[in-house]
Amino acid sequence: MKVVKNISEIQRICLDYKRAGKIIGLVPTMGYLHEGHLSLVREAKKRCDTVIVSIFVNPIQFGKGEDYDIYPRDLGRDIELLTEEKADILFAPSVREMYPEGYSTFVEVEGEITSKMCGASRPGHFRGVTTVVSKLFNICLPDYAFFGQKDAQQVTIIEKMARELNFPIEIVRVPIVREEDGLAMSSRNVYLAPEERREALVLYQSLQHALKLIKSGERDVPRIKREMEEMIKSRPRAEIDYIEIVRAEDLAYIDKIEGRVLVALAVRIGKTRLIDNLLVEV
Repeated sequence: MKVVKNISEIQRICLDYKRAGKIIGLVPTMGYLHEGHLSLVREAKKRCDTVIVSIFVNPIQFGKGEDYDIYPRDLGRDIELLTEEKADILFAPSVREMYPEGYSTFVEVEGEITSKMCGASRPGHFRGVTTVVSKLFNICLPDYAFFGQKDAQQVTIIEKMARELNFPIEIVRVPIVREEDGLAMSSRNVYLAPEERREALVLYQSLQHALKLIKSGERDVPRIKREMEEMIKSRPRAEIDYIEIVRAEDLAYIDKIEGRVLVALAVRIGKTRLIDNLLVEV
């Protein structure tokens, strides 16, 4: 696997791939890779001739007081994992490479889709995400880009951005990968103390409770949200950021379960903010 840190070098490589008719797959990550990330790499390997994984902890998607400085990083370990998965290229630029002095250009998807849920509690977060992803699309020239369903709002926003800015790229969603007990895999799980790790299971448990209610015929969104809230509040270390049930395709608010819906939540367990979701179709 080739490791590239320079934008001009990776652009030259990708242009050569395009001229040779190679199908390029891009897996954007912030590193500290886990099985969820590796599932994206495996899906990319199935569909593409060349797989590029980017590792970049993007400062402009972190707000003041968030965990940018302490976000887990271990490039050596990540390189070993990607080598085992037979990724072709790791693109690992520095902050200065991506945002040179005087940088002032941003890409932003406006409206309710970015102002609710994670956008409400993390102002500016999605502007940072869409800016760095659009840069990665222009740098790596992928035919396919692979994202995890755990970040459902993020993927929906990226799909909208790619569609409206006419990026000739197919966005591929890959299902959530979970631990054996149901906890969604996340780089931030390493922050959890043992008792917090046990309490963190309430995210998955509350989603399963919502699924059970919907399968039993419950269609009232406020009632389902109330029952999820009661379950989560029973855990002493859990603090709810949001619980939302929205239309899956555009994240629009709904009062009644119809068609394909996304049940999504963000909960702080101690100091660690975790997100999870599930898709349900009725």
